[in-house]
Amino acid sequence: MRILVISDNHGDREILQTIFSHYRPEVDAIFHCGDSEMTMDDPLFNEVSVVKGNNDFGAAFPDEVDKVVAGEHIFMTHGDLYGVSMSMTRLDLKAREVEANIVLYGHTHRLAAEMVQKRLYVNPGSISLPRGEYASLGGTYAIIETFDDKIAVDFYDRGLNRVSSISQQFTR
Repeated sequence: MRILVISDNHGDREILQTIFSHYRPEVDAIFHCGDSEMTMDDPLFNEVSVVKGNNDFGAAFPDEVDKVVAGEHIFMTHGDLYGVSMSMTRLDLKAREVEANIVLYGHTHRLAAEMVQKRLYVNPGSISLPRGEYASLGGTYAIIETFDDKIAVDFYDRGLNRVSSISQQFTR
């Protein structure tokens, strides 16, 4: 399975259009972790799983997405409702409750990938307003690819360039 994960574009529709058009033929699914500041009926979101972020005022996006893609159970939320800026505990409890093996979130604008008790947690960072150690990249998104024995998380910059120094592989 191969999925694209992006978050926090904050109204920058052009970057979504560029990334989505490049990857649609190459991925099994696209996930947007919120704060798009766009409308749910935007054609760009056709066949994209999108959640509501804390800046998606009036948007009808769901708070959570819980779905299976190619045998992988994926749970996605923006992260604000689970307090991810302070702790991952509430999000972890929810992931355990729904028995997800891949958990996607945004909100912090800081990219992250970690495997905890055979559950992968990924924040793709903000594509438009990055913060933290990798802010100098100008924005990031992630491609997650699963295999029988491992999961690869590759981070990319706004120019569609893989950033090998922060890409990771996790043993299943």
